[in-house]
Amino acid sequence: MNKIAIFLILIFSGVFLKVQAQKETISLSLEEAVKIAAQKSLDAFRYKNMYLSSYWEFRYYKADKLPSLSLTTTPLDYNHYRKREYNFQTNQDEYVLRDYFNSDVALQVDQKIGLTGGDLYVTSGMGMVKNLGGDVSTSYQSVPINIGYSQKLNGYNDLRWQSKIEPIKFEKAKKSFIQSQENLAMKSTTMFFDLVEAQIQLKIAQNNMSNADTLYKIGKGRFQVGTVTQDELLNLELGQLNSQQALNKARLEVQRAQSGLNSYLTMDKGTQLNCKVPSEIPTLQILADEALSRALKNNPDILDQEQQMMEQDRVVAQVKSETGMNTSLFAAFGLNQSTNDISQVYQNPDQSQRLTIGLNVPIVDWGRRRGRLMMAESTREVANARVKQSRIDFEQNIFQSVMEFNLQAEQVKNAAKADTVAAKGYEVTFQRFLIGKVDVIKLNQARNDRESARKAFISSVNTYWSYFYRLRMLTLYDFVKKEDLTAEYDKIIKN
Repeated sequence: MNKIAIFLILIFSGVFLKVQAQKETISLSLEEAVKIAAQKSLDAFRYKNMYLSSYWEFRYYKADKLPSLSLTTTPLDYNHYRKREYNFQTNQDEYVLRDYFNSDVALQVDQKIGLTGGDLYVTSGMGMVKNLGGDVSTSYQSVPINIGYSQKLNGYNDLRWQSKIEPIKFEKAKKSFIQSQENLAMKSTTMFFDLVEAQIQLKIAQNNMSNADTLYKIGKGRFQVGTVTQDELLNLELGQLNSQQALNKARLEVQRAQSGLNSYLTMDKGTQLNCKVPSEIPTLQILADEALSRALKNNPDILDQEQQMMEQDRVVAQVKSETGMNTSLFAAFGLNQSTNDISQVYQNPDQSQRLTIGLNVPIVDWGRRRGRLMMAESTREVANARVKQSRIDFEQNIFQSVMEFNLQAEQVKNAAKADTVAAKGYEVTFQRFLIGKVDVIKLNQARNDRESARKAFISSVNTYWSYFYRLRMLTLYDFVKKEDLTAEYDKIIKN
């Protein structure tokens, strides 16, 4: 019997410990919430992989500029078939049996020439063919070296445009990743203060419920002795019922806000978060000109605007190159030899040369080429106008954000003072009500003032930190430490 009792105790102890673990309470500051979000949230994972995608795209661009070496081989090609051929002796077409085996191998080096946009290649290879029909014979061919170069002479060099645009795209990706970290900070700040406001509202509702119970009990006693009217007693009872409803609603709101923050920070759903409201804010006044200078230097939107204009210029340049005469050049020089003796296949090779110049001259196209050029130029003008307007809006946004941030620090101080005054005012009114110096109406008014002041203070702190991280996001600059924001790119790639 003792063993069974001990077994049951162990089971219930395990269940109790599990429940306790599921309801672990963690104190969480705003700084900690922002840090966890940057490391563990799904948004952080998504932003990291977006950067990695841009990184590997840039690596591909850089690798594409380097020489490439490839091996091409046909180790086995056996063919047995009949082919239609003309017999000059009989002056007739006839089908002839072909039966052969061949094999070849070649190495080729390709290099794109960024200065001209041409392609240079160097090849070397060897082949063998063995005729199996009739008189069996074997023939070998070698190409010790063959050098070729192709070049379009229409003036458009795609490699040159890539060398201008691709570095800007990658730099924009790096800045966008840093900006994404500030977006995470803004989002986690919003969710953090949602939970703070819900928890504070719950505390207010609990206090109100406790006070409402006390006041209703006092009111019933005073009603018995005739110092409180029936209307006032009913008002107190109604206040008690409303407080209970507000308490239930506040509990649900805490659960909703806490579940949202737990999910975003990838914490266990049973974790209870006790959010600590920031007690201090930085003493900071930002100059609008400095913020604008940092934003123009660091913000990825500026790089995006530069990229857009450059890409439009590239389109116009490409269309211009296709509106007139198109000329292409191909030149090749090599050595080759063929023999029936493999030991002599590389001896006394012959030269081979080739030069090709191609021309494509439009004669009548009914204005299509010119129309295409005009469309490209018009599109570029529209894009440039859009970029200029975006730049104006961007600068105005910077000035507006700086002004709002600088004013918000004073708003926080005023809201803190109002919160302290309202709390003291309610305590004084509550004590006076207990001794019968004020009525229920004044007490309710003092309570409402205290709640409103507390909510306004939390809201002002929330707004301050939202403005703070928004300015960091726009400028990618830490105004407290006086330095540009950076990221550990090498660590991201290794992980």
